Amino acid sequence: MVSFTTRPELSGTFGAVSSTHWLGTSVGMSVLERGGNAFDAAAACGFTLQIVEPHLNGPGGEVPIILKSVKEDEPVVICGQGVSPALASLEAFRSLGLEMVPGTGLLPAVVPGSFDAWMLLLRDYGTLPLEDILSYAIAYAESGFPLLPRAVASIIPVEDLFRNEWPSSAEVWLPHNRVPKPGAVMHMPAIAATYRRILAEAKAAGSDRVVQIEAARRAFYQGFVADAIDRFYRTAELFDTTGRRNPGLLRGEDLSNWSATKEKTLSRDFHGLTVHKTGPWGQGPVFLQQLALLSQLDIGSFDPYGPDFVHTVVESAKLCFADREAFYGDPNTSDIPIDILLSDDYVRERAKLVGPEASQQLIASHLPGAAERLARIAARAGSEVPQGPGGGEVTFAAVPEIEGDTVHLDIVDRFGNMISATPSGGWLQSSPVVPGLGFPISTRAQMFWLDEGLPSTLRPGTRPRTTLTPTLVTRDGEGYLAIGTPGGDQQDQWPLTVFLRHILHRQGLQSAIDAPMFHSKHWPGSFYPREYELGRLLIEDRYSASTLASLRERSHRLSVQDSWSLGRVCAVERSNGLLYGASTPRHMQSYAIVR
Repeated sequence: MVSFTTRPELSGTFGAVSSTHWLGTSVGMSVLERGGNAFDAAAACGFTLQIVEPHLNGPGGEVPIILKSVKEDEPVVICGQGVSPALASLEAFRSLGLEMVPGTGLLPAVVPGSFDAWMLLLRDYGTLPLEDILSYAIAYAESGFPLLPRAVASIIPVEDLFRNEWPSSAEVWLPHNRVPKPGAVMHMPAIAATYRRILAEAKAAGSDRVVQIEAARRAFYQGFVADAIDRFYRTAELFDTTGRRNPGLLRGEDLSNWSATKEKTLSRDFHGLTVHKTGPWGQGPVFLQQLALLSQLDIGSFDPYGPDFVHTVVESAKLCFADREAFYGDPNTSDIPIDILLSDDYVRERAKLVGPEASQQLIASHLPGAAERLARIAARAGSEVPQGPGGGEVTFAAVPEIEGDTVHLDIVDRFGNMISATPSGGWLQSSPVVPGLGFPISTRAQMFWLDEGLPSTLRPGTRPRTTLTPTLVTRDGEGYLAIGTPGGDQQDQWPLTVFLRHILHRQGLQSAIDAPMFHSKHWPGSFYPREYELGRLLIEDRYSASTLASLRERSHRLSVQDSWSLGRVCAVERSNGLLYGASTPRHMQSYAIVR
């Protein structure tokens, strides 16, 4: 297959910004041009994406960040993943007759983490005043932005729910009591007012930028924002996926007792590079496990568009994602054997399980407890979703399952500062808008299991094991590559394929992103109702007929997808004195700017 690109291979020396929306990318470059660094630009871009991609993230969501500052020797993770409420116990859900955390409504709410993560980033690594950072998001919220067709597609299935059950969401997303049209100018004045009030309280605290940032954090987590969330979640009982109205468990104290944190990355060397990911509270270590396995299987010798490459990548992914299900969770509340999972001895044993035929089962690790855990999870994920008390009688039509997604951004500046972030949560379609604030709260608790004894079992004050997973790569201790994507369980599949094409086959970033894509659905999904299909492989129809035929012969259950339908990867690179940026043409909204 001949390598080609839909867009130029962008390069420059001043800065590179790539994100999932052209307005977010433009804002990031604007901040760089105003004298901000990559971290200022990332925060401004992140706040803008909350406004212009509201079906994919929002102010009440979360964000993991990986950054490499030229002033520090090692990359750093900023964990903006909020924890489960203190009231969110197994007993609380069992008392409601539930065996799975619902995907919508009030019950699956966790502490919104993105605001504090961006504030921590700005305080410790940024340079510009807070007002400069928030001004872009406020302007788009007040003056308007063009509503994406995919955002409209997220509103349509929940129109009746909003109108009949979630009036605060209807007020925002059904202007003039109707679904907005694609491309319509959308306004979000309540969010603008929330951010303006935070800024006013920050300025009242003093003129120093750090003092203002700390005041903004208090306003959100201990002040009027937390108070509004507390009032709503204490008093409301609203319709959700269970088919009935349920209360919320989130409280103001949950917000005031939590703050974003800085952590060391997990990393692994690969062909002279060091790949950095979050800890196992995200799925990031799966990327590292896959690199370790593929290093054992001589992946660099295969044609990147041939059946051997696809088969080997997919079969390795099946093993690593099985480990995710059995072992990953919040290391603050569970003992996660991550050092063993990334060890050479363990990897060699797992690599032996990659055979010539596509596996049709979840293959558990030989480590103690893995088989039992994986069997329990697989049975629960594959079982019929319980309807709760009432003998299956549902008063109202069930809430449509419109799965939320994610945004992503990567930035590198002229100094060499680099950042990768994957904001998500607070989707307009998954949770009711908090009155007075203008935005909903993350439903990330749906990723917990209500079975005891698992690393991802629901526990109060615990981070859910998320799919959010930015990637940052260093070379000789300096930032080299930042890459990531939306896509839930695909987030450590699509970027891995791009990374392998780029590093092993010397494809340019844009070419590697544009090339045809694939991913597996073999393991339990991370989102309610946790569906999966053993052996299922989704693959774009741009692969050759011979490759597709060979994969079928190897027992892969192919679902051939339309051209340009899989993958939403963004990336920036710093190499050979130049900065590079690339973004996917799929869905026609991602954009990169380099100058």
